[in-house]
Amino acid sequence: MLKRKVETEIQKWLAYDRRALLIDGARQVGKTYSVRHCMALSGVDLLEINLLESPESLRALKNARSIQDLTVNLSAATGRELIPGRTVIFIDEVQEYVEIVTMIKFWVDDGSYRFILSGSLLGVELKNLRSAPVGYVHEIKMYPLDFEEFLTASGITETVLDHLRHSFEGKKPVGPTVHEKMMQHFHRYLVVGGMPQAVQEYIDTGNINKVNEIQRDILSFYKRDFTRYEADGKSLMLTAIFDQIPSQLLKQNRRFNYADIKHGLRFERLENSFLWLYKAGVVLPAFNCTEPKLALKLNEKSSLVKLYYSDVGLLTYSCGASMRKDILFGGLETNLGGVMENAVIQELCAHDTSVYYYNSKKQGELDFVIELNGSVLPIEVKSGKDYYVHSAIQNVLNNPGLGIKEAVVFTGYDVSVSDRITYYPVYMCTFLKENRDMPVLAPVE
Repeated sequence: MLKRKVETEIQKWLAYDRRALLIDGARQVGKTYSVRHCMALSGVDLLEINLLESPESLRALKNARSIQDLTVNLSAATGRELIPGRTVIFIDEVQEYVEIVTMIKFWVDDGSYRFILSGSLLGVELKNLRSAPVGYVHEIKMYPLDFEEFLTASGITETVLDHLRHSFEGKKPVGPTVHEKMMQHFHRYLVVGGMPQAVQEYIDTGNINKVNEIQRDILSFYKRDFTRYEADGKSLMLTAIFDQIPSQLLKQNRRFNYADIKHGLRFERLENSFLWLYKAGVVLPAFNCTEPKLALKLNEKSSLVKLYYSDVGLLTYSCGASMRKDILFGGLETNLGGVMENAVIQELCAHDTSVYYYNSKKQGELDFVIELNGSVLPIEVKSGKDYYVHSAIQNVLNNPGLGIKEAVVFTGYDVSVSDRITYYPVYMCTFLKENRDMPVLAPVE
């Protein structure tokens, strides 16, 4: 059984929040499993409806004009009794009838039942919704397992995780034995990734061939979705972009080159396709920022972007068996910079961090730039032994006009510090997150 951090958020919602809960995420990230598990632990009366598998329930919802209609229709469609004040109605695959998200405010206002909505492609399907129910829906974005969750699934104890956290916070080495073991787990994470079904297969059997079969099936699901939308008369190029990502990440300059799809192709032709892929949750973007200054969003240049897969295991599967063997068995002749970058951005996005990159002829290129606890933090990801070579970081740190206080370099080596640069082993990216505790403000007098 996989322990997911999102389940803590679901339990908090169940205990304290009367709004409907909307869980969004790409296919196969474990949304349905986490809802079922949390509801079972809480002992609630759960009525689960899958709109793809139950056309009767879909018709029941479409014909519900009041809470009384909803009660009668769902009871007839499912053969279940709904108990006011106790029943939680879980509507899965809600993208099949997105108008539910508009109707939900009336059902929430009535207060007879609690509602959980879940689905894939919600970022795509909900963008044109006529009436967003502000104040009636609490949204959670779900991602594949992050590396800390992967370690827990792999049997790493809380004692070891606490040691890693203290080393991260204190900028102290973890020690050779622990470091070597964590790097081994991290290399396995690069191959297995964080898709729950793949992780569970790895934990249960250790059979990478079985893991690869699961990854192949997930990619097939994604591409079927692409084909469905590409044939919808919208001139989308989803498959072409998605298939280009692995080769783009193996280049030294990992910025997405539109001309690699078709000579002369420009961003304007692909903008809607990029937006679809971001919203569907199957790719993670790092947009260019023209200056590494607060607030990064104001300096965003969306026509320049680096694209990554939402799951690093899907990326390494797409890169082929030889790379997977190099990662697992230590050959590592292949340049793993792009793969390691994918793992790092995956962690940052799972922690609700917006990620950018910076490139200047004068200053050089920074792999990633983020805002962390009120400051701009440059991040470099180094897969080789020359990880102390990073002129771009030195340039921005030495530029007084930028006001950057420190930088982080993720490497394959144990923790060390040099001047204002902290060198962390790459697996510690799982601990890099914003402190989101806001102060309680006194009334203005």
